[in-house]
Amino acid sequence: MLKHLLKTTKIDKRIIILIKLAFIILCLLITLNCGKRKPPQPPVEKVIQRTELSGTQRGNRVFLFWTLPARNASDKSILNIDRVDIYRQAERQNSPLTLSEEEFSSNSTLIASVPVSDSDFSLKKLSYVDVLEFSGAVTRLRYAIRFVNNSGQKAALSNFLIIEPAGTIAISPVFQSVTAKEKSINLNWDEPKTNVDGSTPANVLGYNIYRTTNNDDAAPKILNNNPVTTTEFSDSVFEFGKSYIYFVRAISIGGSGEPIESLDSNKISILTKDVFPPSEPIAITIAAAPNSISIFFAVNPERDVAGYRIYRSTDAGLPKTKWQLLTSEILKANTFQDKAVESGKTYYYYLTAIDTAGNVSRPSTIVSETVP
Repeated sequence: MLKHLLKTTKIDKRIIILIKLAFIILCLLITLNCGKRKPPQPPVEKVIQRTELSGTQRGNRVFLFWTLPARNASDKSILNIDRVDIYRQAERQNSPLTLSEEEFSSNSTLIASVPVSDSDFSLKKLSYVDVLEFSGAVTRLRYAIRFVNNSGQKAALSNFLIIEPAGTIAISPVFQSVTAKEKSINLNWDEPKTNVDGSTPANVLGYNIYRTTNNDDAAPKILNNNPVTTTEFSDSVFEFGKSYIYFVRAISIGGSGEPIESLDSNKISILTKDVFPPSEPIAITIAAAPNSISIFFAVNPERDVAGYRIYRSTDAGLPKTKWQLLTSEILKANTFQDKAVESGKTYYYYLTAIDTAGNVSRPSTIVSETVP
């Protein structure tokens, strides 16, 4: 019996030792695992950013512009912007220019909430138009915006944009006509009669002329370097075969002396088509040799001239439509040698110029020479 107990005790001691060893190994494994480094994770942007606000008065409207944040601007899911809240506060002109965000938040009015879509993130620049109402009271308008995410969390307010709206800004001009000429597109419009607040006469300093194409993504291009003081303009920088869209804005002097544009006039489009033939070739000289007649002439001044055609006859009174065409292909040079001639005969020639649109000039003067 005693021997059996001793044997059992020895086995229990071995089990205890094995259990202790297993426990120690387990602790070591846990310790090593806790000290293992994990791959770095990108930071999670929890607070959406503020933006910068800009804008200007044009006619009886204030145009507000802002951009989406530059960081992660291509990934809406990261920024999680759902809308843009737009605030406005009307102030007296003698009110302090400095204002805290708390004061603005307490006194401003939410005038619009602009949804932000995935397509807006590709454009990156957004806008809003606030329509002004002129009641006779001179005020100052302060604008600010901020982003709001899907959870209703609001970013910090943008900068304050301060506008002192002027009522004596001319209404839009009215386009009357657009006419394509050979070297220019001529525009005409009517002068505005009143200002946006109904006062007269219209406050007009001059006009800005804009041009764009049928491509909606193309930004309008201003064509004049200085304000145009008449109601007509000639656009000489254009290409035949293209469509153009024109509109005009009147320029008025604002309350602080700064120029303010009107809203856009009505738009007029035109498809330019070259239907204008080049001038006829001039300064033609001719020289005869025993077996040939050489013709020389001045190069046409038009830039779109493709080449020339030369016609010949032995009868000066023959209708020009029946004269022989010597150049089966358009002549690119301004010289030509006729070798199919006979001694003792008199030959008569005239030339025409052809442009790249296929327009043909009038016939040149007729020249002649007798082969010796």
